[in-house]
Amino acid sequence: MARKVTAAIVQVAWTGDKDSMIELHTKHVAEAAAAGARVMCFQELFYGPYFCQVQDTEYYSYAEAIPDGPTTKRFCELAAQHEMVLVVPMYEREKAGFLYNTAAVIDADGTYLGKYRKNHIPQVKGFWEKFYFRPGNLGYPVFETAVGTVGVYICYDRHFPEGWRALGLAGAEIVFNPSATSRGLSAYLWQLEQTSAAAANMYYVGAINRVGVEPLGDNDFYGTSYFANPRGQIVETAASDRDEELLVRELDLEMIDEVRNQWAFYRDRRPDSYGSLTAP
Repeated sequence: MARKVTAAIVQVAWTGDKDSMIELHTKHVAEAAAAGARVMCFQELFYGPYFCQVQDTEYYSYAEAIPDGPTTKRFCELAAQHEMVLVVPMYEREKAGFLYNTAAVIDADGTYLGKYRKNHIPQVKGFWEKFYFRPGNLGYPVFETAVGTVGVYICYDRHFPEGWRALGLAGAEIVFNPSATSRGLSAYLWQLEQTSAAAANMYYVGAINRVGVEPLGDNDFYGTSYFANPRGQIVETAASDRDEELLVRELDLEMIDEVRNQWAFYRDRRPDSYGSLTAP
């Protein structure tokens, strides 16, 4: 029996406030469900602006508890309503002073399955993330969902191949990479890295970016969200580089076995020779 999953990703521009961003994504969940989607992921820090363009403690107020905060609870209800797996990237407050860049994973019956915390945290102009986030401390978990085994990697993480590999070795079939990345050198890497990670690990990657210029800085977020298949090919086409867009694509999970049987990268690994990779 074919294992085909209809998956959705959505790229949007900052509306100006948290409540309207949540409402907008609520609408897009319904639209994706109507198009047949059974799994969906939003962009990095989906309900806020990309506030890391500045360093201001005011934006700590965007952080919520996960899973006990209002946004996780709301999207658990929506997941159950639409029978859809949801990957929901948010700003997490574990306790005072413990803040993370996190994605909650919710199953199609509304069950909260767990979370991934971004492991690699940049600190460069326009991306002052160490001001806002502690490094992730949950490793590279995968989640057994109604559509298959799902992993999450967040934005800057994508520059580090080790996490992609860890997710694949743990059984991930689809890895979502919600991001906030702007024009320049990044646009070249956007096309290169995530398709390469899909090919190297022989699974599907969903790459999500926001769009537009926000009031906090001059970062020009260029969208171009896409799915890459286990051969590293973009599924159909990528989204617009300027406009908001809901992207819905059919993913044939049987291709994972097909490619792994042909390419056999995991069979031919030599972990006994990789010790130096973990040296400080």
